[in-house]
Amino acid sequence: MGPKAGTSRVGRLYPDADVRAAARDAMEAALATFEGDRPILVVSHFDADGLTAAAILIRALRHAGKDAGPVVMGKGESPWDPDVGARLAELRPGGLIVADLGTRADPVLPGCPTLVIDHHVPTGEPEGAVTISGNGLDPEPTSALLAWWAAGALGDQADLLWLAAVGLIGDMAEGLDFPEIAEAQTRWGKTALRDATSLVNAPRRTAAADAGPALRLLLASDGPKRITKGDDADALALQAAKAEVRAATEVAKRVPPAIGGDVALISLNSPCQIHPLVAQQWRGRLKDKIVIAANAGYRPGWVHFAARSASGRDLIAFLAQHRPENADGRYGNGHAQATGGALRNADWNGFIRGLGFPQAQVDA
Repeated sequence: MGPKAGTSRVGRLYPDADVRAAARDAMEAALATFEGDRPILVVSHFDADGLTAAAILIRALRHAGKDAGPVVMGKGESPWDPDVGARLAELRPGGLIVADLGTRADPVLPGCPTLVIDHHVPTGEPEGAVTISGNGLDPEPTSALLAWWAAGALGDQADLLWLAAVGLIGDMAEGLDFPEIAEAQTRWGKTALRDATSLVNAPRRTAAADAGPALRLLLASDGPKRITKGDDADALALQAAKAEVRAATEVAKRVPPAIGGDVALISLNSPCQIHPLVAQQWRGRLKDKIVIAANAGYRPGWVHFAARSASGRDLIAFLAQHRPENADGRYGNGHAQATGGALRNADWNGFIRGLGFPQAQVDA
């Protein structure tokens, strides 16, 4: 499946062997460093892949008798933000599992044993942490599938496979060529898994960006139909979130792009996180362009943007070439064909002028 199953502070794990075994061994190595009398915090992204990775890990850890709980990043948050670090430190964890949030050299919580599970292009390797990376594998497993493989260190997790499938579909459409997706579709149904993925992904795109209802359902459900057919408050919240995002997307997709050289820019102003959806839609129509959908309304004082391309360009390299001086870790991460970031208004203005779109500047 590729050259790398993961890395660890005890060395590279099985570069030419079974990546599933490598993930289990990395999980065992990480748990051996955790302080057993204190809780394990699972810190995750709030999309379908991050939430299902968190749900798999928490359910497996709790079933094994361990004290584990979630910390899901909110709108505009990063675990490397000082206020987030302070919040984590107050919980006095015995170990951290950081899922689907990128791989950086800086520790999230210095001195706390950490396991990183991620599939994005790394910007560094955290010293003293155990890392399970799917980046560079072919096909590339998402964080949820990596988490499901890793959780095998705690016992048979067959009943949680549907969660890994939701994560795969959320990031990779139909899950590529993994046997796990075929098994999950046979057991739980292809349509039910796809519909559940759409609902789980919806809350984080709303103006409130509250992933709580989705995570609660993922932690409590025995399959996707509890999410797609449920009539409790959390299931209804997901339906309402999907309707809110659909309405915002309908407005945004009517915004025409501005073309400058090999870049197409779509300027949006919405409190909903619809810029990745809009960029993806235009990617298929402007196949020779780097499509940037920029949202000045998502978070006050910032412009959040998504970059997509069907041209084969390495978008992370493209953004690196145009990186503003004050850009932080929110800029230019992800995948070579699907990346983006967030810039403070003044930094965005310099960035977008440099790309030849002075008309897209915002009030600084």
